[in-house]
Amino acid sequence: MKIVQTPISGVSLVETTPYRDERGHFYRAFCHRELAPIIGNRQIEQINVSRTDVVGAIRGMHFQRKPHAEMKLIRCIKGKVWDVAVDLREGSDTYLQWYAIELSTEDCSMFVIPEGCAHGFQVLEPESELLYLHTASYSAESEGGVRFDDPLVSIMWPLPVSDISNRDKSHPFLQSSFSGLLI
Repeated sequence: MKIVQTPISGVSLVETTPYRDERGHFYRAFCHRELAPIIGNRQIEQINVSRTDVVGAIRGMHFQRKPHAEMKLIRCIKGKVWDVAVDLREGSDTYLQWYAIELSTEDCSMFVIPEGCAHGFQVLEPESELLYLHTASYSAESEGGVRFDDPLVSIMWPLPVSDISNRDKSHPFLQSSFSGLLI
């Protein structure tokens, strides 16, 4: 596992080289010892799988507030997605900036999104699946979201939006008075 820092502090890509042979491939999906530089003393509290069938569909942009703020470690285990992190951390040098990476089954990389950043993705291949490792359990009272088309963030999605949930469409636009999330 090779940890690569992105332009947003704390948002990392973990490049993973699978062992490949005629049967397919094998890779270590998680190793606390190797990921310690970015995970620190956090523990994985919850693991989720998300499947999205339609190309162009968007899920996100989601986050959790304190005291349930979470780091997410995300891998694409089937298909291909365009995965996005948005920095919402109060006082951050990259506040309201976004960074995206293509994740795929073949690439085997993992996207690491720290507390205080929103996360979402757009499906690039049908029936794509993501594996999420979370450092906090889900809390409905702490959940939040930013609209996928928020003008203060201006994410440049690679495809036209083909599907998005009513919940994700109803996230409010950020207001100029929003100063960020405390982490």
